[in-house]
Amino acid sequence: MQAVTIVPGEAGSHRLDDVPPPVPGRGELLVKTLAIGICGTDRELIDARYGEAPRGERRLVLGHESLGRVVAAPPQSGFSAGDLVAGIVRHPDPLPCANCAAGEWDMCANGRYTERGIKGLNGFCSEFFASEKEFLVKVDPALGLAGVLLEPASVLAKAWEHIEHIGRRARWQPRRVLVTGAGPVGLLAALMGVQRGLEVHVQDHNKDGPKPRLVRELHAAYHLESTEGEFDVVIECTGAPAVIERVLGSGNPNRVVCLTGLSPGASARALDVAVLNHGMVLKNQVVFGSVNANRRHYEAAAAALARAERNWLSALLTRKVSLDEWQTAYEKFPGDVKTVLLFPE
Repeated sequence: MQAVTIVPGEAGSHRLDDVPPPVPGRGELLVKTLAIGICGTDRELIDARYGEAPRGERRLVLGHESLGRVVAAPPQSGFSAGDLVAGIVRHPDPLPCANCAAGEWDMCANGRYTERGIKGLNGFCSEFFASEKEFLVKVDPALGLAGVLLEPASVLAKAWEHIEHIGRRARWQPRRVLVTGAGPVGLLAALMGVQRGLEVHVQDHNKDGPKPRLVRELHAAYHLESTEGEFDVVIECTGAPAVIERVLGSGNPNRVVCLTGLSPGASARALDVAVLNHGMVLKNQVVFGSVNANRRHYEAAAAALARAERNWLSALLTRKVSLDEWQTAYEKFPGDVKTVLLFPE
């Protein structure tokens, strides 16, 4: 079968490979891949910024944002042939640590977790894949191709869960939210803020293209420059050092800031630690980072997508690429929000 693979650590080693089809183990399901979402992580893996092949193998199958259809499922698995599913990316470490043992593998304490398509496990970017039932989540058939958004949505479901958990430390009544960045992660962060009945503001640098329209269709405010005013919640989705510096430099009491974007590399910018310290201490502010998700967050994301307006979700999928043109899926084009690589059914 065909799969997109790389040699971790070798920049530009991506290719469409012939690889052996999966042989499901005891209790595993066989899934036919329908679509793979492409994100910055995939491009960073291709650029050899990180990545780890499965033990004993040289190449790694890419793909961590998946949508597939169950071909075969064991009895009493809770799945049936024909179910739409998405795969959970992170798996617990083999020991496991206390968090992984409790199903909170997104909070692995010893770093020995694995991630499909990223670290130590082959990904989903192949014609078929096999998975244990514990690492598959059902997707509402009404979502159609937009079900491929489940993995990035799970990251924001986790971020919102942690924001609200932190907020419960006091009598907290959030009203205004700032999201920095209007890529898929930022737009899904804004969606979940709107679904909570909050006043959502999104800051991005795109004057043209679909992003301003997608924000406004959520009944959220779109800003080209940094917006003034106090925000109870900030979700930073760009990873840009200048944006992070600005976000951390001010804020109202009890503000919660969640960092979800990764900076591209070393930065020459100097953060005024004293200003940050004063704000956090004197105003009881919290800044935390969040990445990946566990099963609970995937299920919360599935519920959030099911409540969303279908046409709006579909509009996030701005470029659909067939497998015979697979290389262009990993390129960045003006106006892209989410690129999806389609596998033949």
